[in-house]
Amino acid sequence: MGGEVINISATSDNHINAMDMNKDYGDGANPVILKSEFIMSLCEQLIGGTNLGAKQKSIIDRCTASVYRSYQQNDYQGHIPTLQDFRAELLQQDEPEAKELALAIELFTHGSLNTFAKQTNVDTNNRLICYDILDLGKQLMPIGMLVVLDSILNRITQNRAKGKNTFIFIDEIYLLFQHEYSANFLFTLWKRVRKYGAYASGITQNVDDLLQSHTARTMLANSEFIIMLNQASTDRLELAKLLNISDLQMSYITNVEAGHGLIKVGSSLVPFANKFPKNTKLYKLMTTKPGEA
Repeated sequence: MGGEVINISATSDNHINAMDMNKDYGDGANPVILKSEFIMSLCEQLIGGTNLGAKQKSIIDRCTASVYRSYQQNDYQGHIPTLQDFRAELLQQDEPEAKELALAIELFTHGSLNTFAKQTNVDTNNRLICYDILDLGKQLMPIGMLVVLDSILNRITQNRAKGKNTFIFIDEIYLLFQHEYSANFLFTLWKRVRKYGAYASGITQNVDDLLQSHTARTMLANSEFIIMLNQASTDRLELAKLLNISDLQMSYITNVEAGHGLIKVGSSLVPFANKFPKNTKLYKLMTTKPGEA
């Protein structure tokens, strides 16, 4: 379909600059203000999920504004700062806290996990983009998900300025709730993108894992449109409590065939049965069953 598949890992040749930013990023305000919040979250994740102190936050905010200054003055054209530029700016500061921060993020700027500290070399302007984070290792996974979500936010704000809608599909969404910072960023994104003309959809088979996160439960409870297919017993019970599903309605997601389930639209719950004919080209394109493709 002419889209761009972006494979992201420590050894991949694909790079996304964690500090990518366009002039529409700030929702009409100074984009650096919003980006500074993101950099703080990123630094907290880079130094092991430890909350930053007031001094460290002030230093990060100061350095973020400094590294973007020439980029802003050039009307967001030319060289976009990277995490390597950010670390260099930290080293220019007098405070010992700045030196400590620079040392803490060195592995991710000049070390073996520096894939997000380089200039973006993939087509993030393609009409159809797939971010593949399957091969992100344990160390890179938390910050990788943050960077990808921020890259998506960049694209959403660009499309909004052009009057275009954006459709976001997140497969295995439960993975993003396993890390505090990506969960919080996604929660904010989930609420914010509605006014940006974007539509976010999450897909998962692991509903039980999803419902263990308070953030995920809040998002699910506030979602206007939910499709539920056949559910395991523990998942059914949790969903029934969260979405006020009656025993009769529960029968539509209990031991049912493929294509059967419940749709929640607003406060209404509607059962459905979608029997798709197998002797069609569309079925062969869409089926995920081995041997049927």
